[in-house]
Amino acid sequence: MKCALVTGASRGIGRAISKALADEGCYPLLCLTSFKNPRLLAELSDEIRSDHPEQSVFCLSGDIGDPVFVERLHNELSSAGGSVSLLINNAGIAGYGLLSELSPAEWDRMIRTNLTGVYNTCRIFQPDLLRAEEGRIINISSVWGAVGASCEAAYSAAKGGIDAFTKALAKELAPSHIAVNSIRLGAVDTDMNRNLDPEERSALEAEIPFGRFATPEEAAKTVILMKNMPLYVTGAVLKADGGWI
Repeated sequence: MKCALVTGASRGIGRAISKALADEGCYPLLCLTSFKNPRLLAELSDEIRSDHPEQSVFCLSGDIGDPVFVERLHNELSSAGGSVSLLINNAGIAGYGLLSELSPAEWDRMIRTNLTGVYNTCRIFQPDLLRAEEGRIINISSVWGAVGASCEAAYSAAKGGIDAFTKALAKELAPSHIAVNSIRLGAVDTDMNRNLDPEERSALEAEIPFGRFATPEEAAKTVILMKNMPLYVTGAVLKADGGWI
């Protein structure tokens, strides 16, 4: 069964992407993952199936940075009849602080979740994508991967790695008709940015020519736009930041 896999689907951008895919109705099966929010995944699944009774949804929670979990995800999804032809790597975490205060464990967790998770899913689900007539991988990146953010060295490194990984893998998989692209998002109004106090948020919005954060739904529409591009569009990094960077 043709399947779209969205990692980090329980909240924010991932949730909006999942709902947008269901609205399109192009994939009989949606596979949704989260790190530690099975209840939110179940609620999202119920909402999608209420709006789209014909839509099948498969949910599993675990650490996308752990290859053992991703192997389990692949095996259980295959047993449910799913074969991934669209992979959307959205799962990610953020962290803020001076490099001098960043512990090795915190660095490892950031890289494992934000970058190694992309490697895990791409490697383990590649056989599914090779079987698809139009295999697609879309990786969610960040403007900080291009220019870096003070006090976000690990996050910036991971997101920059995603863009480099995307461009390299696109060249590797193009002969197999698999398009690999990334979307470099700016500030999006999600829980990840809720730690900003009103003054910090106002100052950040003032830097954005559009004058506000993006909504998760706008980020999701950008993903749908990329999904519907011709396969010949591969190795691209699409910037969606309101003219900020």
